[in-house]
Amino acid sequence: DNLLRRAACQEAQAFGNQLIPSSMPLKKATVFLNPAACKGKARTLFEKNAAPILHLSGLDVTVVKTDYEGQAKKLLELMENTDLIIIAGGDGTVQEVITGLLRRTDEAVFSKIPIGFIPLGKTCALSHTLYPESTNQVQHITNATLAILKGETVPLDVLQIKGEKEQPVFAVTGLRWGSYRDAGVKASKYWYLGPLKTKAAHFFSTFKEWPQKHQAALMYLGPTERPPEEPEEKLPRPPLYVRLYRRLRLYWSPPPKEVPQEVAPEDWEELNLSTIELSIATRNRQLDLARTEDFMDICIEADTVSKGQFVNRGSQKMRDPHTCPEGSQCIHASRCILQLPEGMEGTFGIDNEEYEAMPVEVKLLPRKLRFFCDPRVRDQMLHA
Repeated sequence: DNLLRRAACQEAQAFGNQLIPSSMPLKKATVFLNPAACKGKARTLFEKNAAPILHLSGLDVTVVKTDYEGQAKKLLELMENTDLIIIAGGDGTVQEVITGLLRRTDEAVFSKIPIGFIPLGKTCALSHTLYPESTNQVQHITNATLAILKGETVPLDVLQIKGEKEQPVFAVTGLRWGSYRDAGVKASKYWYLGPLKTKAAHFFSTFKEWPQKHQAALMYLGPTERPPEEPEEKLPRPPLYVRLYRRLRLYWSPPPKEVPQEVAPEDWEELNLSTIELSIATRNRQLDLARTEDFMDICIEADTVSKGQFVNRGSQKMRDPHTCPEGSQCIHASRCILQLPEGMEGTFGIDNEEYEAMPVEVKLLPRKLRFFCDPRVRDQMLHA
């Protein structure tokens, strides 16, 4: 581990030794660190593995430690201009930071700031998309931190999830509602059973009413075409005489008023569903940079599942929560409305964070945020 840390620090020092003009300010990086992640070990992991790399790279680093759940959302509202946002934690920390970022009144400007993710939490779904797989935790953290310095980014989709009264919540992975999620949350209660705790949680949940059905009404719109990417390079400003000529021409001969075009009515599809679990997920897990359509995956799993299948499939769901098993109905949509029956109790899992189940509207925000990723992973995506 020490050899890995040393090699990563030497690589970071090469960035820090680069000369910059005296008129150019240092790049500012704001780190949102959740010390409670990974059962309270996140602070030590960050300070031993990631902090030295960031300081050696020549960045002006500000570390903001969160003290309680939901604090990152409030801190993002007060955040001043920064060149980089770095999230050090797990899925919950990512969800809090991007929710606070996209709730700002000036989110159109702040959403263009590139975001780095240092995986320190128990569940880090994004790390499988952004970084190569590694069994060594130190190597995984140092790879993620070095990827921020290398500057390669990929655009990720975001889901906007809005209830009837609450402010919207934003997610980069997705929403889950159903029996597998409820049983998976209780697995930690059976810690004394060791590796059998997951199977035990799903087995004991079958003692409730069976089959377990979740009924709802779903309305959705189909995929949307992806517009061409705008060039990032800004064109040079035209000379003064050209700008004056254009202004005078607009003054003397203003352009004709545009006649508003009739907007075609949206073609909503309606569906009454009965399922053991419903998941609405982004395509960030199978990121395709050359895709021509933007959509999210809605997976409606059949409610005709035997108890044995439920226990076995529950273990698979713990490894890959948004997997869509055979026999499920899969829908591609850009927007959907989920209506639940009155008096329905239960919880949603939004990026592995628990929220009260309620009627919601889920809207896809395609390529909304740019996340730093390992250059090797980005090359694989482009070649694929």
